[in-house]
Amino acid sequence: MSRQKALLALLLALFGVTVVISYFRMPRQKSVATLKYIPGAVAAPRSKNVAQIPEESRLRLDLLENTQAHFTGYKRNIFKPLFHEEQRGLPLPPPPPPPKRQAALPPTPPKSSLPTSAPQVAEPTPVQRDMATFTFLGFLKKGSNKTIFLSRNKEIFLAHKGDHLAGKYEVTTITDEALVITSTDGAEIIIPLVENRPLAAPGQSRGTSVTVAK
Repeated sequence: MSRQKALLALLLALFGVTVVISYFRMPRQKSVATLKYIPGAVAAPRSKNVAQIPEESRLRLDLLENTQAHFTGYKRNIFKPLFHEEQRGLPLPPPPPPPKRQAALPPTPPKSSLPTSAPQVAEPTPVQRDMATFTFLGFLKKGSNKTIFLSRNKEIFLAHKGDHLAGKYEVTTITDEALVITSTDGAEIIIPLVENRPLAAPGQSRGTSVTVAK
């Protein structure tokens, strides 16, 4: 408790010092023996003091009444050269040379004389259409007998000598390079064997028998 009392006493002492200082520094009303301006008297104009005001501090009301001319803008032809006056004395460039005449081209033939018919594509024969539906996959050789593997419409067929393809073509000979079939009219047709390729029959069938190396 003694510490708190000492702190309280210090604060009271500071407060007292502050009150004394404020009292001495407080402004007080002063009095004079005679007044400079008598109450009710008319004040004389101060013309001399007005003349002493510097020019920068005076309000120029005459400038408000002066109306300035409206700016009409700067007009200029944008297509006129920048240095038009300087270019008057410059010589004009020479005119371009006349274009050279080209040699006359030969007249194009009329459209009527040009060939209009498109080249005709030979249509496949029935044998070619039938054989194109088969795809050669490979062959199996067992002794002197050979068997070829054919696919058609996602089905695999085994063809031996004496079998029939498409129900009307008899397999007569099978070699490592070719397949020989006989049509119903007795014509022999030689078809080369290319792995994973459709059977490509020739355009015309052979009416005579063909000897194929076995």
